[in-house]
Amino acid sequence: MPAFVQSASVRRRRVTLALAAAALALPLAAGCGALDKALDCVQTADTIVSSVGNLQQAVSNAGDNPLQVNQALDDIDSELDKLQDTTDNADLGKAVDDLDKALDNVRTSIDGGDATPDLAPVTDAASEIGKVCAP
Repeated sequence: MPAFVQSASVRRRRVTLALAAAALALPLAAGCGALDKALDCVQTADTIVSSVGNLQQAVSNAGDNPLQVNQALDDIDSELDKLQDTTDNADLGKAVDDLDKALDNVRTSIDGGDATPDLAPVTDAASEIGKVCAP
């Protein structure tokens, strides 16, 4: 297994644990609506981190299945749409916009024939979403 795939898996576990811990630390005094929104944010952020890991794997296997990269990008777009619907947080909106731009750059690179697009902005933006969703 390539080293960057392993590190993505480790990174995904760390973000997932951090998000889970943050969700458990939510004050019980928060209203049910606010708690539900926060948990939705955490769950969706976790799914995005997982989808970014899938994107990294798809890019590394692009020679075997080029459609897998597009599917991974579509999955992240879908999760971003869900996340955008669950909150009106300005910081989260900026992080989602940053991830959208990074995904567009990856799509443009792939469409231009780049077999190894730069995924660092994607992982950075996904991490930022995880931070914003953590209370």
